[in-house]
Amino acid sequence: MKSNSADHTGITSLDHLEPGCRSRIIGIRAFGSLRKRMLAMGMVPGAEVDVIRAAPLGDPVEYRVKGYCLSLRRAEAGLVEVALEGQ
Repeated sequence: MKSNSADHTGITSLDHLEPGCRSRIIGIRAFGSLRKRMLAMGMVPGAEVDVIRAAPLGDPVEYRVKGYCLSLRRAEAGLVEVALEGQ
């Protein structure tokens, strides 16, 4: 069961963050070609990610990673584990 916020350790998935949040990637739970594509887009462990904004209906969401903007569907963002900045 997914929670709607970070647990007590500050670890959550990217799809749970609101615009204005900053986090650091700690892992990617995707496999195969999706994992390769996400890594190629800069979604690598250790990278900082800022949540910029969501589309009017909430999907996709725009993120800033490694100096450029990237849009991901919430389902894809749910596969990215992050630690909240300052945790």
